[in-house]
Amino acid sequence: MNQHSFDVVVVGSGPGGYVAAIRASQLGLKVACVERDRLGGVCLNWGCIPSKSLLKNAEYMNFLGHAGDFGFEIKGVDVNFPKVIERSRGVADRMSNGVNFLFKKYKVTQVKGWGVLKNPTTVEVKDENGAVTDVITAKNIIIATGARPRQIPGIEVDREFVLTSTEAMLQQQAPKKMIIMGAGAIGIEFAYFYNAFGSEVTIIEMQDRLLPVEDEEVSKELRKVFERELKMQVLTETKVISAKKKGKGVEIEVEKKDGSREVLKADLALNAIGVQGNIENIGLEAAGVKLERGWIVTDKYMKTNVPSIYAIGDVAGAPWLAHKASAEGIVAAEHLAGHHTDGVDYNNIPGCTYCQPQVASVGLTEKKAREAGHEVKVGKFPFTANGKAHGIGKAQGFVKLVFDAKYGELLGAHMIGPDVTEMIGELGMARSLEATGPAIFKTVHAHPTLSEAIMESAALAYDECVNF
Repeated sequence: MNQHSFDVVVVGSGPGGYVAAIRASQLGLKVACVERDRLGGVCLNWGCIPSKSLLKNAEYMNFLGHAGDFGFEIKGVDVNFPKVIERSRGVADRMSNGVNFLFKKYKVTQVKGWGVLKNPTTVEVKDENGAVTDVITAKNIIIATGARPRQIPGIEVDREFVLTSTEAMLQQQAPKKMIIMGAGAIGIEFAYFYNAFGSEVTIIEMQDRLLPVEDEEVSKELRKVFERELKMQVLTETKVISAKKKGKGVEIEVEKKDGSREVLKADLALNAIGVQGNIENIGLEAAGVKLERGWIVTDKYMKTNVPSIYAIGDVAGAPWLAHKASAEGIVAAEHLAGHHTDGVDYNNIPGCTYCQPQVASVGLTEKKAREAGHEVKVGKFPFTANGKAHGIGKAQGFVKLVFDAKYGELLGAHMIGPDVTEMIGELGMARSLEATGPAIFKTVHAHPTLSEAIMESAALAYDECVNF
């Protein structure tokens, strides 16, 4: 058994954990990171990164279906679906190897195995057989164990017919019929992917719209595209009662808003109904770490109730986003190193969904802004009035900006359309710098670009738009 002593030990190497480890090392601390699987966690290996590879393939598939609009006469397309999946795995491998390179560059010690807290300053590392291989003592511990798909009573996830997102990105062929349970970002992205490769997709969502956290107009626009253009079936205000394997397929019993029930059948189903924190079997009780509703409780610096222990990322609660985890990792590392940090501004974390059209947002929705007591100015500029959008053949969707009418502050930005996930950074920065509407539309934007829609939307809110 190996004995180690470090300034910091990070348990978990996802986008929160590996970032925290590297930042702590940059600040002169001796750092170890415990990881039982592949470096990069779910995000790099089974989530954010490989799924974007799959979604790019889906985008190309949809392009091929409209290639004639661009002057290409393509007669028949042979799809090597296993190679589509293989490409995504290759992308994941490269990114995971990249973290390994960074650990070596910044002298972060990787310890392979399952990390378990024994007390506020000690982590035991166990191998796959449960034997203790290493004991690490450290002045501070950062818990970054992430989350996993939430298990719902009645939904019998067998990973063969009723899948999690991991199995959904490893299928060797597209099913004829697929049911997606949950219309958050994960469900929507897989619905778009499998639809592009010919699957008949049904989406079930308990709330009243797709992407329930987004602005209502964005959700309405996305539903219109999914139903009218992509021919998906969307069942909102519908609750999943049970989901189970039946023969060589699945049966999903649902309850509709009026109380009536129906049984849906498909080849595969995806459980995309939220996540739950990985809090079990990591020694939280032994260390005295406080939990609340299945998540680790932290302060603004990501410190738990135990002074030497921090928690970051999905295991520390919503929003369950990789970039939020990374931001929290930097805050935790800087705080325990004695550097000044203001913590994470949770009011300015962007959300993105990478289907086509893409969805991106930051800040308050129009409804939330009004509920908070703001008198608002709203500008909504359609991509049908944007030259670049027409040039690339994606003139659908809009940019919607919400401003405080009294002070001009940008309260929220909500977009659906081409490449909006790349455009949201400008609006996050605008909010960080407390930019006003006039500051945005008086900033000269290059022409022709999609980002002109941001300028035009701001101008619309102030009745100064000349292109719509």
